Amino acid sequence: MKVTAQQNTRKADRPAQQSTMKAVVREIYGPPEVLQLTELPRPTPKDHEVLVKIHATTVTSGDCRVRGLKVPAGFGLIIRLAMGVVRPRQTVLGSEFAGEVEAVGKSVTQFRAGDRVFGMSGTAMGAHAQYKCVAEKGALALIPPNLSFEEAAALPFGGTTALDFFRRGGLKAGDKILVNGASGAVGVAAVQLAQHFGAEVTAVCSGANAELVRSLGARRVIDYTREDFTASGEVYDVIVDTVGTAPFARSKLSLGKGGRLLLVLATLGQMLLAPWESAVSGKKVVAGPATERAEDVRLLAKLAQEGSLRPVIDRRYALEQMAEAHRYVETGRKRGSVAVTVSHHG
Repeated sequence: MKVTAQQNTRKADRPAQQSTMKAVVREIYGPPEVLQLTELPRPTPKDHEVLVKIHATTVTSGDCRVRGLKVPAGFGLIIRLAMGVVRPRQTVLGSEFAGEVEAVGKSVTQFRAGDRVFGMSGTAMGAHAQYKCVAEKGALALIPPNLSFEEAAALPFGGTTALDFFRRGGLKAGDKILVNGASGAVGVAAVQLAQHFGAEVTAVCSGANAELVRSLGARRVIDYTREDFTASGEVYDVIVDTVGTAPFARSKLSLGKGGRLLLVLATLGQMLLAPWESAVSGKKVVAGPATERAEDVRLLAKLAQEGSLRPVIDRRYALEQMAEAHRYVETGRKRGSVAVTVSHHG
């Protein structure tokens, strides 16, 4: 989409009517109670950035882990070194957002003021606020007309994670795939995307969520409270572990020859062992953080518009209820995403 220089300055050059914004911050690591609603300066987009007026965001399991430093074994010191040893350097959490383009930098050509957009800020976070600047070429895309802001905000975290792991794991049509933890944000995306790509999906979740994951495309559902998928003798081409309970030691006999284990949630030890386990077993173990790509966010938008990918929202909270939203996510029982509505009134 091309935008002329004259169009491009329509809002970026106007003085802001409001110099501050509401945001939820945490000055220290700790429980949900460390989260506080406050006023921060509203950011100004650089030449290649857009300023997004955020209408919806989410609380992910990643937000909770970073807030309280409850990270997989071995990552505690690494996370502190990356994010602040004593106190967090980035005080505003939130990696998913949806809203409208409020203003654009002078070199932006792909977006214009008023565009409905959604995206993923990854480790930069900052989405638990009324405004956020995002690189034009970052993980940002137009919202399909059939999605609300909350629905769009619920797509990128699970969707980009599943796409990245499927790419690294070489998922292909005809594969038999098992998704462990199929009712969480990554799980509901993995089930739908795997089905879309032509794989035969078996989902592992609680019995209470069986109907949901069947409606998303799972051919078979295993209730983990009643059955251990590794004890059935069933063999899969791909196993996706989204919750950290199916490491290679447990899953290896359930992988066929040339099978792939995708460890979405892995300890540092499991990540370091993955190349060795792959080499000696003839099976591939994929671990390590997912990468957000702009083309993946655009693909998620396309699939959502076509009806091949459905956002799943468990609960909705207001920005002022952020601590309550974190407490619910920490129960580990959310289905899909927990959305947060960001108001700009009052």
